[in-house]
Amino acid sequence: MTANAMGAVTFPLTGEPLALDLLNTRPPATGDLIGDPAGLTAWLGEQAGRLTPVAAVGAAELAAVHAVREAAGAALRAAAEGGRPPAAALRALNGAMAGAPAQRELEWTETDGLTAARRRPAAPAARLAAELAEAAAELLTDPRVTSVRACEAEDCVLLFLPAHPRRRWCVASACGNRTRVARYYARHKADRGES
Repeated sequence: MTANAMGAVTFPLTGEPLALDLLNTRPPATGDLIGDPAGLTAWLGEQAGRLTPVAAVGAAELAAVHAVREAAGAALRAAAEGGRPPAAALRALNGAMAGAPAQRELEWTETDGLTAARRRPAAPAARLAAELAEAAAELLTDPRVTSVRACEAEDCVLLFLPAHPRRRWCVASACGNRTRVARYYARHKADRGES
């Protein structure tokens, strides 16, 4: 989650499982946060440390990420309800993962000793798609996938995986406050007999 100098919540919201962060790149009233290379570059910057860095984002990376987002969204909608994800969505995610399979590479350094890093020897678009598809696969196979919720705010479409069973909003200080204020005004408007 990002806050501006005034403390207000701004998009993109981050910190959910990576697949949900990807699906949440279409917040209400803001448009597609990764609709162009600059937007995708900014979102990748917000995900620093979670994805392999991409030197330059172009049309290929944009198309690959959009394809994974569409497939992950379709699969998650079904899986969150305990249903069978569409075969086309699973094929798309499997294809993305197969396009840049991960391999472990052993390396010795004087400071860390023996390490095993995951590498994906592929073009940046294929590597990025594979990493995001793998994140989607992890979420889809997580037993908590049926706990994924949509924000309860009337004008919000964001998804989250609640750490607490009573969580109702993507961000309590934004959507939660707007919902509570709207209910307050509606109650007091009714008390005054206004229509």
